[in-house]
Parts: sequence; structure tokens; C-alpha cells
Amino acid sequence: MEPVAESAEDLLAHLDPEQREVATNLRGPLAVLAGAGTGKTRAITYRIAYAVRSGVYDPRNILAVTFTARAAGEMRSRLRDLGVGTVQARTFHAAALNQLQYFWPSAVGGFVPEIKENKGALVATAAAQLGMKTDSVSVRDLAAEIEWSKVNLLTPQQYAQQAGARGRTDVAGYTAREIAALINVYEDVKVDRGVIDFEDVIIILIGIMRDRPDITRIIRNQYRHFVVDEYQDVSPMQHRLLQLWMGDRRDLCVVGDVSQTIYSFAGARSDYLAQFTAEFPRAKVVQLNRNYRSTPQIVDLANKVISDNRQEGAVYLRSMHKSGRPVSFAAYGDDADEAAQIAGKILSLQDEGIPLSQIAVLYRTNAQSAAFETALNNAGISYALRGSERFFQRREVKEAMITFGAVAKLPQHEDLPDTIRAALVSLGWRPEPPQERGAVRERWDSLATLLELAEEMWNKRRATIEDYVAELKERMDVQYAPTTEAVTLSSLHAAKGLEWPVVFLAGMSEGLMPISHAKDKDTIAEERRLLYVGITRAQEELHVSYAGQSAGRAERKLSRFLTEYWPQPKARSTAARHKAKARALQFQHEHPEDMQLFEDLRAWRRALAEELGRRPYTIFHDVVLQEIAIHKPRNLAELGRIKGIGTTKLTSFGPEVLRIVNNPAIGSGR
Repeated sequence: MEPVAESAEDLLAHLDPEQREVATNLRGPLAVLAGAGTGKTRAITYRIAYAVRSGVYDPRNILAVTFTARAAGEMRSRLRDLGVGTVQARTFHAAALNQLQYFWPSAVGGFVPEIKENKGALVATAAAQLGMKTDSVSVRDLAAEIEWSKVNLLTPQQYAQQAGARGRTDVAGYTAREIAALINVYEDVKVDRGVIDFEDVIIILIGIMRDRPDITRIIRNQYRHFVVDEYQDVSPMQHRLLQLWMGDRRDLCVVGDVSQTIYSFAGARSDYLAQFTAEFPRAKVVQLNRNYRSTPQIVDLANKVISDNRQEGAVYLRSMHKSGRPVSFAAYGDDADEAAQIAGKILSLQDEGIPLSQIAVLYRTNAQSAAFETALNNAGISYALRGSERFFQRREVKEAMITFGAVAKLPQHEDLPDTIRAALVSLGWRPEPPQERGAVRERWDSLATLLELAEEMWNKRRATIEDYVAELKERMDVQYAPTTEAVTLSSLHAAKGLEWPVVFLAGMSEGLMPISHAKDKDTIAEERRLLYVGITRAQEELHVSYAGQSAGRAERKLSRFLTEYWPQPKARSTAARHKAKARALQFQHEHPEDMQLFEDLRAWRRALAEELGRRPYTIFHDVVLQEIAIHKPRNLAELGRIKGIGTTKLTSFGPEVLRIVNNPAIGSGR
């Protein structure tokens, strides 16, 4: 953990050469092609801090934009740690909403209408008016299609013309013209109810900025320098807003990885990043390819998997870690068997001292989590299902935050960790974890997580109790929860942007990876990128597996993306030879003083086998001869206690074996 740097130059000392190049290029357009685990967030946050500390940027004129509230919260936290916490870091939607709320009274009049983030009910109403299906699955698919048309800035007529060409056919069983009619009615339903949807926030702001030059000038005077993270996920709607924000200015830094484009189905356009220099001919391009996250073995698999789909602007990763464990591959009987075996491996990892919070199980669809939830519950392993219960909604966390708020109003405090520890103790928490599992342990883990966050903030920037309470409030607003002591269960999409020391990549079979409805070249390519994202979440250990049968006993095949790299089973004879060779080398290393007797016994066995016309191992296996050489039995009774020597062999060969043990020269002919 790093203290706040004293000067701009101090900041650069924490960066590698390419990251330093990003941080010091502060004028004009800049594209950062940053592979997974290469420190892109570090590079851009240090760039912002360097620009402010060196006096090139006024922090009030910077807008940093990313795609999730969690990522924006993390960026704000990092900027505070670097002493530039006044910089605005928001999602596209949050930044647009802030501006829309400010300018709505003068541009439109009154207040911003209610925003319906979930458009399901509105879609169902519009579909019913047209006699279309209104079951939950159909409404979900129709709502997704309406969103896609809006983020692509398509009118209903344009949608009808372009949907087929873009592979948007047979959505919920309807033609493009029928979907276009639905979009028209959906917009009417919103007007009738006086509401707007999530996409309207940006679309309306775009309209206002086009129609009101005076408002556009105010916004452009406010924000002069832009940083956009995850630029491969930008949609045409967001790209248009960014253009309007910038105007003729060119102080734009974009960061992304085309190999991690996994939201094309929702309108993401990676070509904005891949072809950045076409839009900005004088742009500087910097590649970050030093992977600081994963071992060479994990990085090698990631590079191989994505090699068949390497797009323009893709980065070939180089691991900066020393060699680690090989990637493990396993095939299981069915889903329940796969989940149970993974739970068993997690217990073994826990016995080795690896915290559960450092382990994740990733899969393609949310429906796959059920088998893992059952298996982990049966094994008594705590888990956190990403996207389910929210950390800040837990009762013990709410109670703790109320207590922290009261403590912050007291006149004097000790250092932050001691203050938080005392507050938790007053709530009945104790430093030692309870022996019980289940709810008792989960409550303890939640409160321990709050203490860990306090320790982290104290070590990074000597934060006060007031800083801590404000941090918790902000994290609660964006649901940026700290890490809890539990195994993470997550879909591959939800895991993007995260990392764990140990990752189990499960269910890697055809129909799941790639998903069964991925049919054309583009959707198959996106599934490959999704697998790449999954592989690059692992830092130290990666375990890849699939089940040969589904719960319904249907046969499954290994994912086509992994066939080339999956270990091929060796012929039994070849495997046996390798095993015997490895065993002999181990014996030689561990028992060098017994090697001569072992070789004498083998020589005797070889001669006897030739005499009897038998294979040597039918007389005594090498393992038995090694045990004889180690223990050196003095009589038949001691020889009979060695595993693998029955009464028949003891009677037939025992006396000769004892003569060799007591006089090795007999076996070697000396």
C-alpha cells in the first residue's frame, strides 16, 4: 500500500515505462490499448493525479467516465488515495443524469420525469396493445431489443431497415417490422405515463445539447479533459454524447481491450477503440502488455485461446510473474459431480491456509450456480453469490453504519482501526472468528470486512472516522461492497473487472461455452472473448473443468475453444512407463544408500524371470523390491510383513531374497 505521493515526479516512480508514457502524455488524443491485468486503472488514475499535481489540469475540469457504478466508485477511491479526490469520476449515465437534472428546468421546464430503470412493465403494456406475447421471457427479450435499438440511436423505421443486416432476427418470434411497431407503441406508453427510461437520460441530453448551444457551451467550459475507461464497451449513443461533450477539443484519453469486448449484444462497439486513430489521426497510441496479475501458465492459455480471434488493436500479454502451477484440467461425470469435486478442492485449499475470499467459481449462465450453491452448502463453505443479496442491505452492516455515524460525532477519537474495532466490539463482535458456520459466521465476516476496510484506508491515507463514514455512504450508494470472507460464485459477465488468486472455470462444454444460441461468426467470437475474460481473472491457480453429462443425462462435449489445449490421455502402457520412471527417480533421490541392493534384487528377478519364462513384475513389482531394499528383512517373518508378499511368494522366493539381502553379491554375480 502506497502513501500519498509528495510530488508529481514521485508518482511516476510507481509506474513501468509504458504506464509512465500514459501518465505523461497529457495533451491531445491518447488511446491506451491495455491487456488484462496490465494495470490500466493504475495508469489512468496516476495520469490524472500527475496532470493535477504538475499543474497541467485543473481538477474541476476533468471528467473520468466508466461503465459501472462499482468501477466509478473504485476510481474515486483511488483518486482520493492519490490526493486528487475532487476529480469527477462517474458512469456515462450518472454524468448525463447530473447534467440533465441541472439543465432540465431551463431547457424543458419543471422537473425531470420519473426514470424507469426496469422497462418490463412498460414493454408488457405496449406488447398487449399489439396482441404480442407478454410472458416474462418474451417481455425480457423484447425489452432487450428496444434497449439495443436505442443505444444504437435507431428510429423505429431505421430499426426495421437494419435489424436483419445486423443479425437481429426472430426476436421472441417476431419480425423486424413487428418489433419496430412495438418500439413506436412503447414510446407512446411512456409519454402517456409521464416517465422516461434509462436510455432516455442520455438521448434527451444529446437532444438538448444539439438544440441549445448556450447549454452546450456551459458544459464544455466545465469539462475540458476527458478520460474514458473500458472504451471497447462504448455504444453509438455514448460515443455521440462524448463527441458533444468534447466539441472541437482533443484532450481525450481512452483505455480498453478489444479482446474483452463481451457486450456487443447490448450495443458495445469495439471498433471505436480499434480504429481510434481513424477518428483522431494525430492520436498517440500506447500498448500495455505487461501482465502483473497472472502466472505465465495462465497468461499462456489466455493468449492461445484468443489467438484465433485476435482483432485489430489486440494486445499479446507477457506475464511479469515467475513460473507458477500448471493450469489444471478435469472432466467430471455430471454437474453435481463437478460441483462436489470443486467443493472438495476448495476445502483442501482452505486447509492449506488460502482464505475463501481469494477463491472464485465462474460459469457461463446464472442457472449453473444452483449446483455449486448446493455443493458448497453441503461442505459447510461460505459463499457469496455475485448479484444477489447486497452487502449494505445486511442487518449487521446497517447497525454498524449507524454506530459509526454516532461515533463520528464524538469530539475525540483514536486512530481509525482502533475506533472501528471498539465500535464493533460494542455491537457484540469479537476479534476471534466463531466456530459456528452459517448465519453466525456470516455476521462475523461482514463486520470483520468493515474493520479491514478501515485498516486499508488508514494505511493508505490516514483516513479519519469522518472519511470512513463518507466512504461507506458512497459505497452503499453505488453498491461497491468490500470483499467478504467467502467463496465468490459468479457468471463470467459479472466477473469482468475482478480477480482472484484461485479461479475454478466450470462448465466449459459445448452449449455453455460457447452458449447454444451463439450461431454466427460474430457471436461465436464474442463467446471466445468471454472465455478469455474468465481465464484472465485468475492470478495464481486456474482450474478448468466440464461435466460429460447434464442433469438431464444429455451427453456433453468439451468446448471447441479448449480442445486443442486439453491434455490428451496417454496410452495405458505409455502412462505406466512414465509412472514407473518417475517412481524410480524419486526412489533414487530419497534412498541413494539403498540403490545398490535394489539393483541387485532386480538383477536376480530378471534372471529368474528368464529361467521361468515369466514377466519380471509377476515375481515381484519394483515397489516391493524397493520396500525390501529399504527395510532389509532379516528373516521370513519380517519379509512377510512387507505389502505385496503373500504366502505363495514368501514360500517360493523368500529364502533367495533373504540371501541377497544378507549377501548382495549373490544377486549381482560378484
